[in-house]
Amino acid sequence: MLYSFEDNIKELPRTIPLFPLNKVLLLPRAKLPLNLFENRYLHMLDFALANQKIIGMIQPKEKIQKNSDIRNPTLYEIGCAGRITAFSETNDNRYEIILRGVSRFRVKKERSIKNGFRSAEVIWEDFNHDFDIYNSISDYKRKQFVSLLKAFLIKISISADWEMVETTNDEDLINMICMCCPFDVNEKQALLEAKSLENRLEILSSLMEMGLNVNNASSSENPS
Repeated sequence: MLYSFEDNIKELPRTIPLFPLNKVLLLPRAKLPLNLFENRYLHMLDFALANQKIIGMIQPKEKIQKNSDIRNPTLYEIGCAGRITAFSETNDNRYEIILRGVSRFRVKKERSIKNGFRSAEVIWEDFNHDFDIYNSISDYKRKQFVSLLKAFLIKISISADWEMVETTNDEDLINMICMCCPFDVNEKQALLEAKSLENRLEILSSLMEMGLNVNNASSSENPS
């Protein structure tokens, strides 16, 4: 039997460890680097490595300043699972890992906490299309988006490698901006729950336009 690196929804585990992180977003096929140092998340990593290397990234609903402010916050119902594609141990007793987004999931039922980390029975079937080959957007929409992106990044004082942007495919570009931009928790959740790539682009563009409008309004109210 030929070994496959592709994930199959029928083979994904029905119970996965949960990693709640405030304002941290993972999307299917995107990559997310993480540092693990808390005891409970080191146990979570051990569990994941023994169970198909899957970790479920999910956002807390509570408005918290730091991820440690609330020990076990209420979580959103939908998250995104990633497979560990690389990990290394550091000299200061941390693990550096990289997750590659596999599929979104819906929490069916949380299980009892063991070794400090949370886990849940999950449903994958609501997100069958996460396994489809990505859909591209039209050249016109891409040009509109890149133009808006340039204005937005200037406003929030973030520089970008525009040569890299030009060579990045539509899905990777949209997902990268969704994950990297400093949106609020509910805004990140809306991006996660978008039904399609075009729907995610529409939400992302609206958020960037709102950011530009808010900043412009502030500038007009406080002239120098």
